[in-house]
Amino acid sequence: MDSRSDLATTPFTADDYRTRMARATEAAAAAGLAGLLVAPGPDLAHLTGYRPTADTERLTLLVLAPGHDPVLVVPALEAPDAERAPGAAALTLRDWTDGTDPYAATAPLLDPKGRFGVSDNAWAMHLLGLQKELPDSSYAALSDALPMLRAVKDASELARLEAAGAAADEAYREILQVRFAGRKETEVAADLAALLLRFGHSQVDFTVVGSGPNGANPHHEAGDRTIEDGDMVVLDFGGLKHGYGSDTTRTVHVGEPTPEERRVHDVVREAQQAGFEAVAPGAACQDVDRAARAVITEAGYGEYFIHRTGHGIGVTTHEPPYMIEGEEQPLVPGMCFSIEPGIYLPGRFGVRIEDIVAVTADGRGRRLNTTPRELALVR
Repeated sequence: MDSRSDLATTPFTADDYRTRMARATEAAAAAGLAGLLVAPGPDLAHLTGYRPTADTERLTLLVLAPGHDPVLVVPALEAPDAERAPGAAALTLRDWTDGTDPYAATAPLLDPKGRFGVSDNAWAMHLLGLQKELPDSSYAALSDALPMLRAVKDASELARLEAAGAAADEAYREILQVRFAGRKETEVAADLAALLLRFGHSQVDFTVVGSGPNGANPHHEAGDRTIEDGDMVVLDFGGLKHGYGSDTTRTVHVGEPTPEERRVHDVVREAQQAGFEAVAPGAACQDVDRAARAVITEAGYGEYFIHRTGHGIGVTTHEPPYMIEGEEQPLVPGMCFSIEPGIYLPGRFGVRIEDIVAVTADGRGRRLNTTPRELALVR
């Protein structure tokens, strides 16, 4: 195996999670926060490696505060699982039992008058419970207070993202060999899901198959429409491999396309390339959006590009940063995000092309998806 393959499969250690929690705590202090409160979900998985096996109403909360060691508050019946998490050795576990007040158990860990960043997926009942216990405390969503918390990836994370992208690319190469015409969108979507799993994904998050007029809906879910000869078909698919995301889109055509269909596809391909060429350390996220959008607008299709140009990716397939007008966050080496412009002609067809791109220290972007972006013809 090469070094990147080794990195992609080498488990994260307690020291890796200790470093992440320390950096998060420092970022919280720099943002003027008294600490971070992290509920089960992508932030907790990133910071500790702990992924509770059940979505439970019982309070589970990582508390990070400057000057204090990390503490994970867990229900007593789930403490054995938490103790086996790869980052457990880098924190202290504090459990609580049914029949006791979990908020009273958590409150002594917090500055009673502090302002805390809270992970976006924290349950309202838990936040309200803490507010009742600490009425002078206040809270801010992590997506607002620390939007770049997971945005910059280290070498091991980049290797995992690259491996996930390569697996999605293999799935695309294989799907080009199947028959499209005469089959339902759901059947092709099932093929894509099976291919992602075959090439090492542990989880399939989405398999968008938008044929003909359905392709004009950017988030169309595969349905019962039968794909026909002459259809443009948008294929957008991804999931998790080694705990990190893949997300790629290619648009194919069943049989020979019309000149207009080729032109629209060419415009989107040029826009995607323009967005990629705008990637550089120090450029703003909105610069990527502007570059891609300018190509589509100049070609006369500006009103049909109806979404942002891209989103970050990591332990989830959608996370900050976002490539959209108004986002002035500078690009930093280690950031990974999609570049996915599209044109959607209502009632007719749509085209989208998407790669995951990493910002490199040498002043350029690097594509993590390498399949051809030219219009592929399928049968």
